[in-house]
Amino acid sequence: MKAGRLVSILLLLQTRGRMTAAQLAEELEVSVRTVYRDVEALGAAGVPLYGDAGHAGGYRLLDGYRTRLTGLTADEAEALFLAGAPGPAAELGLGSVLAAAQLKVRAALPAELRAHADRVSGRFHLDAPGWYAQAEQTPHLSAVADAVWNNRVLHIVYRRWRTPTDVERRLEPYGLVLKAGRWYVVAGPGPRTFRVDQILELTASDEEFERPGQFDLAGYWAAYQRDFHERLYQGEAVVRLAPGVRIARAVNIREETGGWTLATVPVESTDHALGEFLRMGADVEVLEPPELRERLAATVARLAEMYGNSGAHGGH
Repeated sequence: MKAGRLVSILLLLQTRGRMTAAQLAEELEVSVRTVYRDVEALGAAGVPLYGDAGHAGGYRLLDGYRTRLTGLTADEAEALFLAGAPGPAAELGLGSVLAAAQLKVRAALPAELRAHADRVSGRFHLDAPGWYAQAEQTPHLSAVADAVWNNRVLHIVYRRWRTPTDVERRLEPYGLVLKAGRWYVVAGPGPRTFRVDQILELTASDEEFERPGQFDLAGYWAAYQRDFHERLYQGEAVVRLAPGVRIARAVNIREETGGWTLATVPVESTDHALGEFLRMGADVEVLEPPELRERLAATVARLAEMYGNSGAHGGH
């Protein structure tokens, strides 16, 4: 929209100083000719904007001029809550309004705070997903987000891990959560939690629902995570850890002679714990449960036999 573009030009010049028509066009993703017309419109409106010719030329505002036209739109205000995560904002379709909101906030800051904000943004960057996590395809994310904003019912086909795997569900989406690069939608009735990337089909509805007034998304998610970990780690192992070795979820840690420590570690299952402790090599000794200790010993014995005979394989 032209009005929004004129405000953006004004704020860009206010925050960055002199800019050429080409720089403004690139920033606003319009043609240089459009910038020329917009600048003329600003001048006709009484904005003290000047253009200098030459290699170092460009447009600038009269020294000391500052606009108070920095009001945020509703979309921009919502986008500010994602200001630390431009990638997720773009996934939700809020990339452009986030940029506009940040520009308006920056223009409204005093010079010293604006300089501090620039230092922070230039020195800290949030990239939440892990190194080896593949990017999840979430084609229905924008539609889910729209339903969250507008309290609209969704009808979906959802793929879950147990049979029957593909099921139909009616959702009243209360909120979205981004956890380790993966989107989840928390929806009623229940509420329950669904992975957005496991939505196979989605039909948006005109039916509105009433979001529970007392529902706290952050509080629900904290409780959900606690319950998840309680269900996930249903067993435990007693282990000895080499000097300097720690396991984050270990409890009942007791120091032993020689720098070793005795600890209790919650585990998901014997199979999962087997792989986890094998990766630690000689830095951990499993004492209990006996089944896990025996399986580790048997696996290590097979590995020793396999690698002990590696010379014979090399001779074939």
